[in-house]
Amino acid sequence: MKTTLKNLLLATAIISPMSFAAQCSLSDLPELPNGKEATMDEMIAGQQAVKAFQADAQAFRACIDGELEGLKAAAEDGDKAAAESFKMKTDAYNASVAAEEQLAVDFNKQIKAFKAK
Repeated sequence: MKTTLKNLLLATAIISPMSFAAQCSLSDLPELPNGKEATMDEMIAGQQAVKAFQADAQAFRACIDGELEGLKAAAEDGDKAAAESFKMKTDAYNASVAAEEQLAVDFNKQIKAFKAK
């Protein structure tokens, strides 16, 4: 039963890459306000956009987490397609973390610029 479930999950991940894209999707980075020129309302809207992206990024990573374990096991068993899919999804996971971190850095710069005016 365990092997059958692993194979089913693997087949779903490999055969249906569009399913991955539809189920595990990350929104575009929000546009940040220019802290030197923005109003308080624009800065608050920017903060809300950052928080919404962070929540979306967490959901994206949780979605990928649901698939990685089965892919890793199959890759360790020698399945090359699973290894490729595992790498692709791990790279996407890591890229979402990097994007979220960079967004926080960029928004903090805009906050400092806003406070300095």
